Amino acid sequence: MQEVKKSLTPREAATILGVSYPTIKKWILAGKLKTTQTAGGHHRVSRVALNPFLDRDARSEGKKSRTRFSTLSGRNQLIGRIVEVRIEGLLAQVVLAIGNQQVTSIITADAARALKLKKGDVAAAVVKATEVMIARV
Repeated sequence: MQEVKKSLTPREAATILGVSYPTIKKWILAGKLKTTQTAGGHHRVSRVALNPFLDRDARSEGKKSRTRFSTLSGRNQLIGRIVEVRIEGLLAQVVLAIGNQQVTSIITADAARALKLKKGDVAAAVVKATEVMIARV
């Protein structure tokens, strides 16, 4: 499995945020979304620059998602936006952006297809564990 890219094209950023490409371009030109430019003048968006938009969406979607999962026994639910889905053989790697952090889950390819997971969707990572370890940072 490959590493997640640090910078995105405006089109990739639009897909992650669930908005249109012209909307992203407007935000860039208005200074609402910070970018860097390549030597050729093309805009690149860092994943960190998307965080305010992801946080806002996750807060509004979070309450609805938690209500939907209230019949699930796992209470540790992290709501975020899918930034990558990679299906290889029997397994799928799903990466969720949650605030300025990312959570990666490995699930079956069949489950990923059944859930119709795609980049830009809001999803929940439900953590079911017998132990949680804390490290000083």
